[in-house]
Amino acid sequence: MAFPAGFGWGASTAAYQVEGGWDADGKGPSVWDTFTHQGGERVFQNQTGDVACGSYTLWEEDLKCIKQLGLTHYRFSLSWSRLLPDGTTGFINQKGIDYYNKIIDDLLTNGVIPIVTLYHFDLPQALEDKGGWLSEAIIESFDKYARFCFSTFGDRVKQWITINEPNILAIMAYDLGVFPPGVPHFGTGGYQAAHNLIKAHARSWHSYDSLFRKEQKGMVSLGIFAGWAEPADTNSVSDQEAAKRAIAFCLDFFAKPIFIDGDYPEVVKSQIAFMSKKQGYPSSRLPEFTEEEKRMIKGTADFFAVQYYTSRLVKYQENKKEEVGFLQDVELQVFPDPSWKRLDWVYVVPWGIRKLLKYIKDTYNNPVIYITENGFPQGDPASLDDTQRWEYFRQTFQELFKGLWVDRQCNVTFLRNPQKEAKASIIG
Repeated sequence: MAFPAGFGWGASTAAYQVEGGWDADGKGPSVWDTFTHQGGERVFQNQTGDVACGSYTLWEEDLKCIKQLGLTHYRFSLSWSRLLPDGTTGFINQKGIDYYNKIIDDLLTNGVIPIVTLYHFDLPQALEDKGGWLSEAIIESFDKYARFCFSTFGDRVKQWITINEPNILAIMAYDLGVFPPGVPHFGTGGYQAAHNLIKAHARSWHSYDSLFRKEQKGMVSLGIFAGWAEPADTNSVSDQEAAKRAIAFCLDFFAKPIFIDGDYPEVVKSQIAFMSKKQGYPSSRLPEFTEEEKRMIKGTADFFAVQYYTSRLVKYQENKKEEVGFLQDVELQVFPDPSWKRLDWVYVVPWGIRKLLKYIKDTYNNPVIYITENGFPQGDPASLDDTQRWEYFRQTFQELFKGLWVDRQCNVTFLRNPQKEAKASIIG
């Protein structure tokens, strides 16, 4: 099994998950700092990211691992509040700049391409106090932060992810309230946050395009989480439609506006409008883009970054109680096939990644694809037997290989995320 020349292999991390040094050298608090310090079993065993993997002081050790693995790419995220403690350029933390400069320079010196994520869930607490992603003011704040990062690091960084998994952030943080700030807004907050996340991404892409691209010659996209949704009963029309809705509400919700036409999928708009009307709302709970905003959003990605771990079977389930919430709007039930092997939340469904890539190729005009996250949870940390993990990767790579050569899905780069593989990870 040989992957094509130019195929990239990488690893992926996130600032809050690995850095530690939560208040070191002038760093301001993020929403995850506040959230975990409040206790109350909000996270597994009341863990925090205060120390995490200690990468803020142990970067040299991380670099040794990167070199040992022979990676071609390394994706990491910038801590917004380490660079700008209150989220604005009113105070710039030079120690934060120095830290990330060293990472970027060390990677390039060792022939590793840095892929930099501007935002991976760790909003500065000062901005959350002003409304966070529920406030339209966040769009300008993010754009200013992005411009600062492009200006500071863009002479060396040529591949950018603006926002990590905006679909997961919107649901978990602002609909369910499971992520910080920890306040649920069922059926409304997730949609408002998603609306602002899409516009913030688009604004920052245009800033790069107009102010930095000509000189820096880089690429900008966002990283969307997606699993494959397979109809539980392939002969059932209702299950087939439910599976289509699952993909539309997860992947296409963000991908279609950005890659196709600046607007949400029709099935998403009609489904939420239908549910809103049933529940007595005067209008749809999903905000609308203006025509000007649609033009601004359309075409604001230079490659397709997707994050795949597993798949589920999908069955239609009517929302008879007319419950309000993102998950209730989709009207479906998700579950695994009992024959699928699993560890924690990840079921081994290797063919799912091939179907997902084929869908992206056919739906989004065969874009350059970066698989910016993938992985499998670690079993017993004390055991050296990692059979389940390497078997997951072996089968996943086989399907990826088939996708490249059988389905002719080209230009794929693969990044593994060890943080989401960690059994006791406090975020993923």
